[in-house]
Amino acid sequence: MVTIELNKLFQSYTGETAENIVELPSSGSNRRYFRLKSRHFTVIGVSGTSPEENRAFIYMAKHFKKKGLPVPEVYEYSDDWTYYIQEDLGNTLLFDAIEKGRKSSVFDEEERSLLRKTITLLPVLQFKGADGLDFNYCYPLPEFNERSILWDLNYFKYCFLKATGMEFQENQLEDDFRKLADVLLRNSSATFMYRDFQSRNVMIKNKEPYFIDFQGGRKGPVYYDIASFLWQARAKYPEDLRETLLNDYIQALRTFIPVDENYFRSQLKHFVLFRTLQVLGAYGFRGYFEKKPHFIQSVPFALDNLRALLKEEYPEYPYLYKTLKELTLLKQFTGESKRRILEVSICSFAYKKGIPNDASGNGGGFVFDCRAINNPGKYERYNHFTGLDEPVIRFLEEDGEITEFLENVYHIVDASVKRYIDRGFTNLMVCFGCTGGQHRSVYSAQHLAEYLHKKFNVKINLVHREQNIEQTFNPQI
Repeated sequence: MVTIELNKLFQSYTGETAENIVELPSSGSNRRYFRLKSRHFTVIGVSGTSPEENRAFIYMAKHFKKKGLPVPEVYEYSDDWTYYIQEDLGNTLLFDAIEKGRKSSVFDEEERSLLRKTITLLPVLQFKGADGLDFNYCYPLPEFNERSILWDLNYFKYCFLKATGMEFQENQLEDDFRKLADVLLRNSSATFMYRDFQSRNVMIKNKEPYFIDFQGGRKGPVYYDIASFLWQARAKYPEDLRETLLNDYIQALRTFIPVDENYFRSQLKHFVLFRTLQVLGAYGFRGYFEKKPHFIQSVPFALDNLRALLKEEYPEYPYLYKTLKELTLLKQFTGESKRRILEVSICSFAYKKGIPNDASGNGGGFVFDCRAINNPGKYERYNHFTGLDEPVIRFLEEDGEITEFLENVYHIVDASVKRYIDRGFTNLMVCFGCTGGQHRSVYSAQHLAEYLHKKFNVKINLVHREQNIEQTFNPQI
């Protein structure tokens, strides 16, 4: 049904039938995205469950486009606002374009350039985008107000804080929530507030940034968006880069209004706290309640941001500050949970029976082909032995082929294990395949398991699938 409706819009716009329709990976929302292609055209089709939200996006996209802002053009939409097709900007999110920097915390010049281009465009969107915009189209609210602030703070309270099992005085917390709302609203602004301005909502086309997913935008203060972007949980911007980007933003902002930098920074601090709590609420709902692993995996990054913020006190909200400090010290967020133990699954298998499935749900990992190594299975005297038995071990090690093979494997897997530990990942899979899953793959899997057990403090689950043998190497705690 969805593809049929999107194809109707495609035909109406292009005069051609889409020959290829592929669903794209979903985001955190309930919208579904498809790439529709014909011989001469390619577009992105969107199916959204909220007509009001779709209507808001379509209206704002058309308005922003008229203002010359870098947003996708909306071509056609259904009468009931359920479906629409828009410009295809490609596949590169800013989040992916800066992946090397996020992983290493060392951002190269190209990554820094993309970030600086994006951040200096933000004031242009906030001011030019607001010019002539009818905020009544915004969904679910036309402006950032006390009600929307308290919605987000209660989102944090109910979907994250209470989910931890932590005890707190709800009335005192609510009092400080209202104090925080008062501080956030002490500067009125007629600017456009993107609300979810972060690197996953910016696309890169021809090395230039384009804004997407702004359907939750409304009238609001400029601080919110800069807080959202620079303190995005998984972006992991180092302090020097964050400071550079903040200075770039302030300079770009001065094109539109005078800026008292000291006041700007002091007010921004409260928005960073608020945005961090709002994000934790979203992670709690999407992760703990909707069981979406990406959001659960993001929680430690958001808590690291919160810990950094709480190094400086917030005297305006003493009970909130005290509660958040206690939250960051909860057992499930510190110690072993903070630096989670990596589990490495190692498996030997026979290719003719298929590559093993990854039970962790992460899609698998390394698969090493042992079939180029001299095969004991060619000789009848080894038929009743496996790669765990001394005769096969001697055969394999005599010519050194398997030793050289494993040295290369160790080097490759070492690098991943180190990075997985650094990034707090919990699962890595390594498989060795050979013809029968009896000799070469068993030897290789066993030796890698023993090697990693000696070198790293990780849990190892070893499975020789065709031999029905399982072994666990527990970490030294």
